[in-house]
Amino acid sequence: MAPTAQRVDPLTSFNFLVTMNGLTRAAFQECTGFSSSIDLIEHREGGAPYPAKLAGLTKYGNVVLRRGITDDLELYEWHLAAVNGDIQRRNGSIVLLDRKGEEKARWNFFDAWPQRWEGPALNSENSDIAIETFELAVERLERA
Repeated sequence: MAPTAQRVDPLTSFNFLVTMNGLTRAAFQECTGFSSSIDLIEHREGGAPYPAKLAGLTKYGNVVLRRGITDDLELYEWHLAAVNGDIQRRNGSIVLLDRKGEEKARWNFFDAWPQRWEGPALNSENSDIAIETFELAVERLERA
């Protein structure tokens, strides 16, 4: 009898947490933007009829965190310090958990600082949760 392959289901995106400087941060509704790309440099060598394609700088996308507003001002005060010229860089992780709450994937980011903060869209005609957005500029990102 042939051996049977073990089924591996893809992970769901709703169960994650964010840590910064070793501390688990408040629950976030959404975390997006973690990406990387390599600039393409085209270089023509001698009389070659086509350019050689070389790797340039690696760039990392900003990590965007969205959460319901609470009375916790730590992230906003971190952004306010940056607005006032005091850039405080932090390392952190985005951790994807399975249904049992066990870690299954991790992305580590390095030297992040809050480049942008966006307050909630307020509307007296609905009862949606007030969401604030933090956009973190990161120097480097890696899957661990």
